[in-house]
Amino acid sequence: MTDIHVGFAPDEAGEELNLVRLRAALARLADGPNRPDFLVLSGDLTENGDAASFAELGTLLADLPCPILPMVGNHDSRATFLAAFPQVEAAADGFAHYVVDAPLGLRIICLDTLEDGRHGGAFCESRAAWLAARLAEAPDTPTLIFMHHPPVVAGIDWMDPAPGEPWITRLAAVLEGQRQVQAIHCGHLHRTISTRFAGIPLGITPAIAPLVAMDLSPIDPDTPDARELIVAEPPGYALHRWDGENLVTHYEQVGDWAVLARFHAGLQPMVAGMFAERD
Repeated sequence: MTDIHVGFAPDEAGEELNLVRLRAALARLADGPNRPDFLVLSGDLTENGDAASFAELGTLLADLPCPILPMVGNHDSRATFLAAFPQVEAAADGFAHYVVDAPLGLRIICLDTLEDGRHGGAFCESRAAWLAARLAEAPDTPTLIFMHHPPVVAGIDWMDPAPGEPWITRLAAVLEGQRQVQAIHCGHLHRTISTRFAGIPLGITPAIAPLVAMDLSPIDPDTPDARELIVAEPPGYALHRWDGENLVTHYEQVGDWAVLARFHAGLQPMVAGMFAERD
């Protein structure tokens, strides 16, 4: 999950929409058929980086039946984040990035791309050295990298980085030839997007908070044109399935819709026939 933005202004009834959306997504994970081994929270966990919002988030996460891998985004405060999640120890360089060994031989790298005061991403020489060292530690171990900021131009003009920003070039250089990296997954853009970066599959997970409007036309920052910017599309998350050899990513929206078919006796021949075709 990504881009929760806890601490956004409540509505007239005193309810915070982002918390409503988060509760629905967490309930789907907890009560649905796809309980994860880990829950990665890939940044912008709060709107303003304040301790109260991190505490609110912690309360909602307290009963989850799996470990949480939290990360910072540009709306978060690194110091407040580290205080709220003591299981994350800042690296020697001061950044909140770390490595986790997941089941079936998968290595997860959670990369800190926050630069205080900047909306876009950052990947300095210190972070480059840290990531290069972590990749060198296990060159034959399948690895999944999570980071908040996508290092790509996706076409949503007002949210994108400039092409070829130095931090993006630096990251590409570190990832060059790193065949163990199965995929990179990001947040920040509040939409579901698939592309490649440095030859590696890259996915962007949709937000828990309201989504960014789907508009790929250029925008003039000096000419307000009444275009849609933020829309109340349903919250969503990514579910990454690793079987020891292959990584497959599913994206699910969270909503209240009718179930049109269930596995009952009347559909058993159809399902059995599908399995028979595998022989």
